[in-house]
Amino acid sequence: MARVFLIDTDTASDDAVALIMALRAPDVRVAAITTVAGNVDVGQATRNALYTAELCGAADVPVYAGAEKPLARAHENAAWFHGRDGLGDRGYPPPGRRAENRHAVDAAIAAIEANEGLVVVTLGPLTNLALALARRPEIAGKVGRCVVMGGAPCCEGNVTPAAEYNIWCDPEAARMVLRSGMPVELVGWHLCRGEAVLNPAEIALVLGFDNDLARFAVECNSRAREAYRRQTGEDGISLPDPVAMSIALDPTVGTAWSAHYVDVETGSELTRGMTVVDRLNVAADDRNRRVWAPLLDAGGKTNVCWTIAAQRWKQALYAALGGPRSAGRSISE
Repeated sequence: MARVFLIDTDTASDDAVALIMALRAPDVRVAAITTVAGNVDVGQATRNALYTAELCGAADVPVYAGAEKPLARAHENAAWFHGRDGLGDRGYPPPGRRAENRHAVDAAIAAIEANEGLVVVTLGPLTNLALALARRPEIAGKVGRCVVMGGAPCCEGNVTPAAEYNIWCDPEAARMVLRSGMPVELVGWHLCRGEAVLNPAEIALVLGFDNDLARFAVECNSRAREAYRRQTGEDGISLPDPVAMSIALDPTVGTAWSAHYVDVETGSELTRGMTVVDRLNVAADDRNRRVWAPLLDAGGKTNVCWTIAAQRWKQALYAALGGPRSAGRSISE
């Protein structure tokens, strides 16, 4: 039986690649794609999600537009990183269909209630999910897994020294989700760096697949590649949302996990959006536990992923983009 996914996204360049991975997974049924203001405004995020679904031949997957701004703050986009349209400003044509009339929050609640045990994957700010939980708190107990791309639990942030963009954009929403009791797996920004970055040889490999999806995956991230190089000095394409999606599809891609009390800073401008992880249990909180095994109940804790098998995540990406599952092995060995 196919696993059921609900994907919430502020669809920009790396989100689009993550959507491709889910929509092309043979054992996954995407019940809905919901969009939220984040990297781009919610209208553009919706357009980008519809366009990506069409590229995948998934025009039957419903797309719902959601929150236009964070819960308590003005929306601040990431156009500097992804481009004004979120897809590198390459002039992609409009999609051939529109979003559904239903609001994303209503659609998310309905999908969770109709598919108990489904996998929720969030690729942007957590506004929609927080609104759904505020309306129906009981849905927290109906979700099998909630994979959150967000946070910087062990290192510097990418929008401030303390915070990763998705959490920083709407920290109040992130705090609500982390405190909800939903089985959250936190996939932080640190996991898409270093060995996980697609280097120039691997980018050339993907382009060598010579198909529309592979070209789109590289081309829509061209602006992001430039921005990442300016930010970190590394040349390559960093793909946080596809890394999170690879873990949603196969949690054993994450190679080191632990379960903790995690909270989000909402009051300080200096550390706004910081994901505070009590890794050493200095708060003596019973939600802290040293080790967590994927797919086991973590008892209301947040499950933090610390490391991944970088080459395994890349093999999953190559397969989704139409390349052979063994693609690139000689490059990494």
